[in-house]
Amino acid sequence: MKSLGLKTSFAALLLLCLLSCVSAYNYLVVLHTAARSHYHVGSALAKGLAAAGHQVTIVSPFELKKPIPNIKDVLVPSVMEVMKGHIGNLLNKSKEPMLTRTIGFYHMGLSITDALLSDPNVVALMKSNQTYDAVISEVFLNEALFGLAEHFKAPLIGLSTFGAISWNTDLVGTPSPPSYVPHAMMRFSDHMTLLQRVANLAFLSYEYLFQNFYYLPHQADIYRKYFPNNKQDLYETRKNTALVLLNQHVSLSFPRPYSPNMIEVGGMHINRKRQPLPKDIEEFIEGAKHGVIYFSMGSNLKSKTLPMEKRQALLDTFSQLKQRVLWKFEDTDLPGKPKNVFISDWFPQDDILAHNNVIAFITHGGLLSTTESIYHRKPFVGIPIFGDQFLNMAKAEQNGYGVTVNYEELTAPKLLAAIERLINDPEASKKVQDMSDRYIDQQQTPLERAIFWVEHVTRHKGAKYLRSASQDLNFIQYHSLDAIVILYGGIIFAFYCLFALIRLLLRSLQECCARKAEDKSKSKPKVKRN
Repeated sequence: MKSLGLKTSFAALLLLCLLSCVSAYNYLVVLHTAARSHYHVGSALAKGLAAAGHQVTIVSPFELKKPIPNIKDVLVPSVMEVMKGHIGNLLNKSKEPMLTRTIGFYHMGLSITDALLSDPNVVALMKSNQTYDAVISEVFLNEALFGLAEHFKAPLIGLSTFGAISWNTDLVGTPSPPSYVPHAMMRFSDHMTLLQRVANLAFLSYEYLFQNFYYLPHQADIYRKYFPNNKQDLYETRKNTALVLLNQHVSLSFPRPYSPNMIEVGGMHINRKRQPLPKDIEEFIEGAKHGVIYFSMGSNLKSKTLPMEKRQALLDTFSQLKQRVLWKFEDTDLPGKPKNVFISDWFPQDDILAHNNVIAFITHGGLLSTTESIYHRKPFVGIPIFGDQFLNMAKAEQNGYGVTVNYEELTAPKLLAAIERLINDPEASKKVQDMSDRYIDQQQTPLERAIFWVEHVTRHKGAKYLRSASQDLNFIQYHSLDAIVILYGGIIFAFYCLFALIRLLLRSLQECCARKAEDKSKSKPKVKRN
């Protein structure tokens, strides 16, 4: 008995030692947009951190469907109303030029940022004595929110639900050469023609000027309003971002350079194991002899708000298909609904796409939807509206597993032709399967990689050794414009001096020869004539 007691005591002591070696951190996760898809990405990271034993506080317009150990919600419902109006405007402006829509995008960001920081729940959180080991903030036109990091004396970690764009690449000094890295809102691939490179450079130049001389100063005003005691200004805070987690993967995009503290974690929200579907959905899918096509315009765009001519084009298209259709429609009644269509205001998209009898996806082309579709080996038709949706569909078409239908040109004949072209093309299925294989073939899951890097940055107090020196350079220094002027200006000046000297010597030599010829002609004896 004495021996057993000693063993039990030793085991308990060993367990305590092991537990003491495990660090549990406290994280603040800010998911400011009222976009459910963005929330899925951020909440997946939050759940992963909580499962790893850390405490997580989520600031968001949404709340968890059910309580999860180690996670606390701080709701900001005011953001929901602010964003609804802006999303409606973006849809109404789909025919307007890209520059006009981009300005609307930035104005939406300013409105959301101010709404969140003025929300009573956030104000109460900031006045509390709470401490955090790191602040994880979504990076989506919300730079003033980065002030929460210094406010809570914690490193700033950015989470980009978008792909790589100047909003997040500038935080860690990731280079984006315009010669082969297209802007996320352009419809170009990485192999651009001369005219496309000119357009890409022009748009990037416009965005740089717009951001630095209009948008960021407005964010700086919001920053000073809510963080008057922060020692760093907005621009310093941005440049001192410790880490950016990027919702992208090279197999889904194209090769491009990254700073060492910008980490690809694309698809960390995807379910690796398919969950059982609701009975009515499962029966509808299983009973489809010719397969099922899933249609959703994402979490922000509502099918019920589409103009009647667009809705009718969809109804006419689906009625002509022999396949069954799952349509995410945000109303219980859809006049004229064909018999082969099943509507619901919510579908478990990830699990539906994982079903073997689902053969294709009609999507708005958002990054989350296209990533899920590729992971589950489903080709897709895209109807892009704004943002990176055009670039995502350009990649899909370039790689052969996607077909784009422009929203402005959406008619039943065009959509039907796109669907039939996709589902009748065996190459499209093969290419998306190959893409899926490349994406899945990773050493660790995206979520595991994200958790490791968050913990790594926390353990090393912001991991400042990863910070690029480019963050300390201004535009002239970063692009070596001063060095170029000195170097090539010096070379040009040297050549100028050399040519001037040669010209002077040639002129002197010419003058000397002319004088000699003149002297010689004068020294000749004159011949007397008889």
